[in-house]
Amino acid sequence: MNIKITIASDHAGFEVKEKIIKALSDKFYMINRGCFSGEQVDYPDYAIRVANDISDKYADFGILICGSGIGVAIVANRFSGVRAVNPIIKEQVILSREHNDANVICFGARLSSFDEIISMLEVFLCTKFAGGRHSERLEKISLIDEIKMRKVLEG
Repeated sequence: MNIKITIASDHAGFEVKEKIIKALSDKFYMINRGCFSGEQVDYPDYAIRVANDISDKYADFGILICGSGIGVAIVANRFSGVRAVNPIIKEQVILSREHNDANVICFGARLSSFDEIISMLEVFLCTKFAGGRHSERLEKISLIDEIKMRKVLEG
């Protein structure tokens, strides 16, 4: 149980989140960042929690679930060091891990069945980053954060 996974959802993804936690808690250390019921909430409030865990290196991987997976992916990708993907098919999951070292996966509870989500999640957690030329590309992406910080410091 060395791998830490942080997970959150909005109300639309609550049931799927709970099922994922139940399915993975024997294999991974799971950090439940909410929401904690099916009552309506705002997805950014929960996506921020997971993205912050990844950005701060408190967790190895993040899982986010909302109605479409799009909103939570947009929020997560605003954080330094977060590479969130919103896949529809397994090939996207594989490439996101091999080529982009994606560390957050976002699902649409209204667009994919639980079986599809679990299948993609297993691929996500088992696929390794390929490195090589892809590492150079990730370095270029990380420079974006440095450029933004320099602009802030320079005023």
